[in-house]
Amino acid sequence: MATTVSTKNNRKMILTSAGILAFGVAAYGLGRVYPPMGPSEGTIAPADRYVSAQITEADVTLGDTAVPELMQTDAFELMVHDPDFRALAASPGFKALASQPQVMAALMSNPKAFAALAANPKAFAGVANAALNASQLAPKAHNANAALMGVAAGHSAALQALASHPAALASIAANAAAFSNFASNANSFANAASKAASNANMASNAVAFQQLAADSKAMSALNADPGVFSALSANAGAFKALSGQPAALAAAAASAAAAASQLSSAGVSSSALQALSSNPSAFAMLAGQPKALAAIAGHSNAFAALASHPAALAAIMANAAAFGSFANNANSFQNAASKAASNANMASKAVAFQQLAADSKAMSALNADPKVFAVMASNSLAFASLASNAHNLNPKLLAALGSNASAFSNLASNANQLSKASNALQALDAHSMVASAGASKALNASVSQAVLSNPSAFSAMLSSPKAFAALAGQPAALAALSSNQKAWAALAAQPNLAALMSHPSFSAALSQAGVSQASQSHSD
Repeated sequence: MATTVSTKNNRKMILTSAGILAFGVAAYGLGRVYPPMGPSEGTIAPADRYVSAQITEADVTLGDTAVPELMQTDAFELMVHDPDFRALAASPGFKALASQPQVMAALMSNPKAFAALAANPKAFAGVANAALNASQLAPKAHNANAALMGVAAGHSAALQALASHPAALASIAANAAAFSNFASNANSFANAASKAASNANMASNAVAFQQLAADSKAMSALNADPGVFSALSANAGAFKALSGQPAALAAAAASAAAAASQLSSAGVSSSALQALSSNPSAFAMLAGQPKALAAIAGHSNAFAALASHPAALAAIMANAAAFGSFANNANSFQNAASKAASNANMASKAVAFQQLAADSKAMSALNADPKVFAVMASNSLAFASLASNAHNLNPKLLAALGSNASAFSNLASNANQLSKASNALQALDAHSMVASAGASKALNASVSQAVLSNPSAFSAMLSSPKAFAALAGQPAALAALSSNQKAWAALAAQPNLAALMSHPSFSAALSQAGVSQASQSHSD
């Protein structure tokens, strides 16, 4: 892979000092020389590229260039030369993490949350098992997410006012239609709430309603926007499903408001907010790779075409550089895909590619925008890290990104805002999941509390619940995660390094580079 002289120069400078630093600081240094937006300046001569003597013909199959190409990236070279990283990578626990791309991708979406949770193996197991048990509730909870986000987008202050009194909000959610008449007269709501004991729809939680009526700040927000009652009524079914867990419902409402604030200020539309809230895990992973997010937003129709055949999309994302040549001629892609069994880069997923080639609607979209192959090739590391989650890029999410392409392009350059929005969406997901589970008794009280205490980790685990449930039984893996919190955070803070860690070929590349053999023989 071609690299700039300036990047190589800085690489050598860091390598000469990283070995004497604690790994967390070393990882920060690595990130600085492999920045997310381009090369850095430097003046010191480049290091020799590392070549492993362990690679044999048996290690690489014809057409499978993913591993050797990954090993030639600057990010990988930096890692294998750094003694502190080699020590971490040689541990059995790290190997268990690196061998599961979906797990690693989830970890990179919020390493701080996972590292903190892993420090308590019992709590980690509880949250992981909760994700496994609650995964069947995800569709229902995601519908509730969208309903909440719809209200938050148009009635944020009023919704937060109600959420500040969880029991009252839960009573309203349980029978939202009965409160719709207050949409035209907030004063009548204040009057009824102050006399809740004599109101059939409020009597069961009379004290909560009376406290709400006496809360001047909350009532001021409701007086300014009584339409919130109409919005809640319009999604009565979804809110009723959340009403059994007042604390979780209130937390979900607050998270929805926080996410809506971050995304709306960036210019994201209300309908797009609802789509994002229904796909929080997928958005979290895209947020971790802002270049990929911007690329998908700018070519959403072509990505939607590819995503309609997820196995083919995953294969392309895992080895995007090999498909870059099709950017000049979409017809050549269709021809190759129709004969996928004889194409080295498509043969492993021949049926999927043949089905894509036969899909006239999908091919029409690709013919209209063949440059989609170029943007993936130019950001191959980022897309490879997302390959194991290609199936999560559903049409609704992609349409939302495309209809707000400018907003997401700008948001991709604001890491802090993007991270806050992603974390709020994950918190919304966890809170609404706990609230939804209340009706089915899928989560007991202690497990629900563990989830509410670790919302981001729980939401991320929902992308691969079985894998995380299995990981909970591997103490060494949890130790590798919890004992290197600063290092994980430093790596995840740099999109290119995070992409490397989530790459499907990362574990194989480490093995071929001899990193598993803890030694200093390759240090500079």
